[in-house]
Order: sequence, then C-alpha cells, then structure tokens
Amino acid sequence: MNDAVIIPPAALDLLTSQVTGPVATPADQSYGDETFAWNLGFPQTPAVAVGATNAADVQAAVRFAAVQNLPVAVLATGHGVMSTADQAVLINVRRLRSLQIDPEARTATVGAGVEWQEVVSAAGALGLAPVSGSALNVGVVGYTLGGGLSPVLGRRFGWAADHVRAFDIVTADGELRTVTAQSEPDLFWAVRGGKSNFGVVVSLTFSLMPVPRFYGGGLYFDAERADPVLSEFRRLAGLEDDRVSVSFAFLRLPPAPFVPEPLRGKVIAHLRFSHLGTAEEGEALLAPVRAAAPALIDLAQERPYTEYAVVHNDPVDPLPAYERTTMLTGFPPEAAQAFVETAGAGVDTPVLVAEIRRLGGALGREPEVANAIGHRDAPFTLWLGATGAPGDPAAMAGPLDALLDALAPWKHPGAVLNFLSPADADPAQIAQAYSPAVHERLLECKLKYDPLNRFRVNHVLIAG
Repeated sequence: MNDAVIIPPAALDLLTSQVTGPVATPADQSYGDETFAWNLGFPQTPAVAVGATNAADVQAAVRFAAVQNLPVAVLATGHGVMSTADQAVLINVRRLRSLQIDPEARTATVGAGVEWQEVVSAAGALGLAPVSGSALNVGVVGYTLGGGLSPVLGRRFGWAADHVRAFDIVTADGELRTVTAQSEPDLFWAVRGGKSNFGVVVSLTFSLMPVPRFYGGGLYFDAERADPVLSEFRRLAGLEDDRVSVSFAFLRLPPAPFVPEPLRGKVIAHLRFSHLGTAEEGEALLAPVRAAAPALIDLAQERPYTEYAVVHNDPVDPLPAYERTTMLTGFPPEAAQAFVETAGAGVDTPVLVAEIRRLGGALGREPEVANAIGHRDAPFTLWLGATGAPGDPAAMAGPLDALLDALAPWKHPGAVLNFLSPADADPAQIAQAYSPAVHERLLECKLKYDPLNRFRVNHVLIAG
C-alpha cells in the first residue's frame, strides 16, 4: 500500500452531506462491509468508500474524487477485481438493485448492483433468457461491459455486450448521461467492451432471448479417462452448429463435504455441454461421449434456462482467486496432449481449474451495432484458476504460467477481458485484448471522456 491519503475532515463531511448512502474511511467500522469483494485475493484498500443508493450518490462521489485528485474504483460483487483500489474513491454500487423486464420489447433494465440470478429468474418466468455468464452471482453490468461470455447462449447470440440497447453512465465530469447508439455513438461503442474506463454505469438496458429451455449440463469423468473425453470434446468443438456450446476442464476438487462423494478429493475431467435444440438432438450429440468413458456424474438433460448454472457449477462462496488466460488459435491433438501432460491426472499442480472453451459462432461475428470487443476470430480460450492466501498472487504465478507455456505454440494474441488477471493489468497487456485499431479508438474516447484518467483501477486503458 502507498502512503495513506489524508482527506480533510471538512471534505469528508461535505461528501457525507451530499450522499444518502454511507461514507466510510479505514477508521470506520462499516469500511469492511463497503469494501468487501467476492474475490478475497485482492482486499480493497480505498481512501474512502461510498455506498451509493442512487445515481446522484455516484455523481457526488465522482466529483469528490476530482476535487481530491483521486482515482475512482467501482465495486459490485467483486468477482472481477484485479487490484486493491489503493487510495482510491471506491463506489460501492450494490444498493442499485432496480430491475424491470419489458416482455413485449424483450428487454431488461437493471441497476449496477443486480446479479444474474435475479435477471434469469425474472426473465425465465416469461420464457426469456439473458446472455448470462457461467455463475449466477456475478454482477450483470461489469460482466457485460467486459464482453460477457455465455456458456449456453454465446455461440448462438454473441457477446452480452452485443445486445446492450442503452445505459446511464456518470462520466469523469460528474455528469449523468443516457447513452444510446444514436445519442453518443462513440461512447456507446467504447463502453461496450472497454469495461470501467469511461465512467460508472448505473443502469443498463439489454435484449433478452426467446430461450425458455435448453439441453445441457456437466459430465464428470475420472481424469485418468481424459484422452477419449478430450477427443469427443474436439469432435463437438468442430461442429458448425452454433446451437452447440462446449468446454472441457480439469478440476482438482478438495476432499470436502460440499463436493459430491464420487468426485471428492479427485482430479476430474469435466465436459460442459449445452444445446439449444431438442432433447433428442442433445442426446444424440452426447451419445459418443457417454460411450467413450463411464461418467462419475452425468447432469446433462433438458432443463429450463433458469438452471443454466449447472453447466459449469462455478463456486458460490467467496475465495481468493488467481487467474490467467489467453485465447488460442486452435486445439489440435498435439495441444490436447500438452494439456493433459501439464494439467491432467498425476500432475502435481495447485491449479484447481484448467479450462478450454470453444468460441466461434456468433461470438466471431460483428454485431449489428459495432462495439469494442476484440479478437472475434479466436476459436478457443484457455482459462486457468487457482486459490491461495489472500493478497498473494505471486505465489500462484509459477504454476499458472507453466500451463500457459505448455499451450504457447497455439497462443492467440487476444484475451477475454473479463478473464484477465493482475499479471495482465499493465496497459501493454490490456492493449492485447484488442486489435491495434480498436485500441487506438478506445484511447481517443478515453481522452475525450476521461482526459485526467480518473477511472484507472483494474483494467487500465492508457497509452503504454
């Protein structure tokens, strides 16, 4: 941590009088609650935290940061934190919980604190589905601004950012703007893929899909049987049908009571599968997988979309999460073999999750209204996750890098922005999430809307 920022008491008193939510400094008992992030690996250490209850609170906090010459950080669930928000003004948006569904327009409008489980439940009751991520307790807005990769709807409908209709954002000048493709096209383009570099999005309107049901779930195998399962993964990944989504992961599961007994304390090969067709079609697609090896647990079946989180079964409870990622140019048999040799059964590694996910389909196509999502040509992404002591990402750097190095021959220059880690947080690394032309345009928008780089925490977008 840098030397503590000293904020004059009178300035804090003024801020407190201007907002309806709580204002907390490190000396206050409520500071821990206002700065708590789901990812325990990066304890948040702002100079002051503001618990925003409405857009006016956000405006006051941004203007306060400008007067005090401090950076601004935004916190919803804290799944995507990449840094400690050291000596920043942290705006906690969890209290912004508004949610409206328009069934005729097939849209949802949500506040910045809404999580996916709320939208999925409300939309599902109407036979609709959002382009939501693998975990239900992730915040809608942060996920969408970073692209938003759905394990069920992505290949069919594209990135979540492709379906944004409008948003309300507080920019660095403290102004609240309602932004659409017509009102401010450059800002509308940049925020959808540029994450939190341009302001604090307090409300987001996006399209919903007419998908009430799907066929899918996870199939869990002993990692000793990974070779035939990986072959089947490659077969499914090679299908042109964009209704099919698939990923494969090695999991190292603890011997804990919350883990189902057949998986407890084992290295697992986990095939994640979804199909937006009939149950009969899904059964036929998975029949060769089921014949390839005996599953320890098989959860694939026809389901309402509200059960989509069973595909990945991501952890729900907070933990210190350290991640690395890269896109891949392909996943041929040689890459699969390298993956097994560095992440499979018998390998001594603390990396708990090593996932290969198929991209392509609509994820690879430009939307009707362009945005800043980069590298749509990449066919696969590699994501690695480990856990360890809070505040010690360096301890996991070596094992995570070892797995990245094993697949280096197939490395694509891009990366999924939401999957980036502190090791990727310098401006040069962030730039690699975009093509040079897109990055240059983002920098131009940054200069226009945040010339003093007030929003510079986590995903840093400045000239490197």
